[in-house]
Parts: sequence; C-alpha cells; structure tokens
Amino acid sequence: MADVLAIKDLCKQYPTFSLKNVSFSVKPGEIMGFIGRNGAGKTTTLKSIMNLIHYESGEITAFGKDMTKYELENKQKIGFALSELKYYPNKTIRQLMNVTKKFYKNFDEVKFEQVCKMFNLNIDKKLEELSSGMKVKYSVAVALSHHAELLILDEPTSGLDPVSRDEVLDIFRELVRSGERAVLFSTHITSDLDKCANGITYIHDGKIIYTGTKKDFVSSYLFVKDKKKQKDLESEYIACKELDDYTEGLISVDKKDIFLKKGAEVKEPDLEEIMVYLERSQNNESFTL
Repeated sequence: MADVLAIKDLCKQYPTFSLKNVSFSVKPGEIMGFIGRNGAGKTTTLKSIMNLIHYESGEITAFGKDMTKYELENKQKIGFALSELKYYPNKTIRQLMNVTKKFYKNFDEVKFEQVCKMFNLNIDKKLEELSSGMKVKYSVAVALSHHAELLILDEPTSGLDPVSRDEVLDIFRELVRSGERAVLFSTHITSDLDKCANGITYIHDGKIIYTGTKKDFVSSYLFVKDKKKQKDLESEYIACKELDDYTEGLISVDKKDIFLKKGAEVKEPDLEEIMVYLERSQNNESFTL
C-alpha cells in the first residue's frame, strides 16, 4: 500500500537544536501519533512537512509527489493545524471561514458549519473570544471541511475537556475507517493514543527513536514494581525511581524472567509509562528499538 506521507532523512539545523535524519511514513487508514517531550522536534518536523520552514536536506513526499514541487496540489488534500491560532483575533469564525474557503477548491461550507455545531462553536464569535480549547476545535473544523485525505495536526486535543477530546478522537477514527485517509498528530496526551492510534513515531532530541505500530512499540517493554527495592536489579532497568515503599521502572521485554524470579511485579505498560521512563534514561542506548 502506497504511503500517504513519507519523510526521508530530514535535517534541519538551528543554533541549539537540530533534526537528525528524521525518517518515517504514514499509510492510508493509519492514525499515527507523533510523540516526544517539549523541544524534541515535533513541531519543527510538522512545519518542515508543510514547507513552512526551510530545511537543509531530506525528501518529503505526499500522495507520491514531492512536497516542494507539488506543494499547492498536495496541500489541497491536506488538513493542517498548528496548536496556536494568532491571526485575525478580531474576526469572527464566519469571517475567517469566508477567507479560508477561497484557498481550497473542495471547501465544504455546510460540512464546516456541521462540525462547528457538533463542537458547540458559535461561528459568529470572534477568535479572541474563544477559549484555548475552542480554538483547537476551530482548527479541526477547518481541517475537516475541505475533505482532506491527510490530517496533520499539532496538539489537536490540548486544552480540550474530556468530552470534547473524545469527540475529536471519534472523528479521527471515523475518518480512517474506510482505509483511504490518514491522520498524523503530535500530542502530549498519551491516553489519546491509547484510545485511537495504531501507529507511533517517537522523536527524542531531534532523532527518531521508533516508528511503527503501537502494538509492537508497547510489547517491547514491561513495567515493574519491586516492593523489595532490590539494589542488584537497578542495572537491569532502562530507567527506574525509588519510592517510599517500592521501586518502579521500565525494562525491555527480554528482562522479564530476571524480575519474575526476584519476585517483582511485572505488567504491560501504557504509553505514558513508556515515555516517562525512556525520557528519564540518561543513556540513549537504553532505547530498545
């Protein structure tokens, strides 16, 4: 199956940070969660994909066509939204829609109003009157309203209440159900990925640590609680911390028997536990994938 989006060896240099040969792809029908701590390179990567910043080297293709050579054509098929809206704060949503629709051949005004209604967005409100959560909803509504085949969203659920977040995730699942569309979104809310993502791309300090299925990512690790606080096990952890009554941490799956034989509790981790303890690790070689 051909990739909807493919990034190969993307490099971007800043004085204090750089993207280092970033490579990953997104397939039709996939919801790809793009994770990493603040400053890891998520937004820089997304901006590079959309040709909003200049990058030194690499190849980016969407729908099989180079994003630089076929930028206008490709962007007609992409719904894109950054995490913050800072333009035209005194304009209403309706006024902004009337401007936005001129850029997309397939903009569906009826669809836009339907999504806004579902999100309880008053389209006659000014942008400056919207809460941060409402601004996210507006961005998603725009992205959905020109029948995009690929959504690229930066922190789309940030600032949303649990009900609104669940609505957005339902939309993502519905969009990819036919297997023809795909979603790439960055997030710090790993529970959202537990609910809807089937792919994970993990970036750490400008490098891709893992890209592939969520199932394979999660199954590579185990989470441990050691009530005996056994010091001889500390070197076997990827990272751990000592609490009042026990030691807890992350291990690679091949260490399971070592901990079971010592009487420690072992369970499958969630994405948040994996991310927290990978980031705690001081040695990049501790990443198992």
